[in-house]
Amino acid sequence: SRKFFFIFFLNAQNNSCCTLLCDTGDTGQGARTWIKQILSQDMVFQHIKVIYPTAPARPYTPMKGAFSTVWFDRYKISNDCPEHIESIDSMCRGLTDLINDEIKNGIAKNRILIGGFSMGGGMAMHLAYRFHQDLAGVFALSSFLNKDSAKNCLALKRNDSVLPELFQCHGTADELVLYSWGEETNKMLKSLGVSTSLHTFPNLNHELSRTEIEKLKTWIVKKLPAEAAKTSE
Repeated sequence: SRKFFFIFFLNAQNNSCCTLLCDTGDTGQGARTWIKQILSQDMVFQHIKVIYPTAPARPYTPMKGAFSTVWFDRYKISNDCPEHIESIDSMCRGLTDLINDEIKNGIAKNRILIGGFSMGGGMAMHLAYRFHQDLAGVFALSSFLNKDSAKNCLALKRNDSVLPELFQCHGTADELVLYSWGEETNKMLKSLGVSTSLHTFPNLNHELSRTEIEKLKTWIVKKLPAEAAKTSE
């Protein structure tokens, strides 16, 4: 069943797709509203469809097993413990269906970006670097991978193809997902052959800023230029 996905198409006339995965406890609609409040308008592009899925509700261990809309479970909120790989892989299968639906609708896979905020960014990195290495790129805002994720990403070293570029943003004042966790994630993926960038925001806590979203929008258009969309028609 795919009923747990909330999908919002900001622009249906397009040749490209950007999927933004929300944070723990949030919804796709909530993520869209948050960005709209920061920008004072929706994040829209003439040629790019923006999708905001919602994670299914499931028991979440850091909340003592209470149900929450989360992409996967965690043993604890730390980068120094094992990943809950079973729940991660299960959600990767669900999100693969979402990607395949866009491909069936005529969008080339190398015209799809995926990313998100906090846990959404972590989910996007697992999805792209372990299962969909031919996507256009990945963005991760205030996100991290656990240290043992390197074991799950070792296949990258044996892959000669160009891996999706990683666009990262992180606030130095983040008290929930420490800046150092994001920095270590960036270094780990870079060592595995990923082209990475890490944009640092002094005094920013676990939140988004207007400057950050504007940087993200610029990167999205760079990765999915309108000119390429026209020539692919």
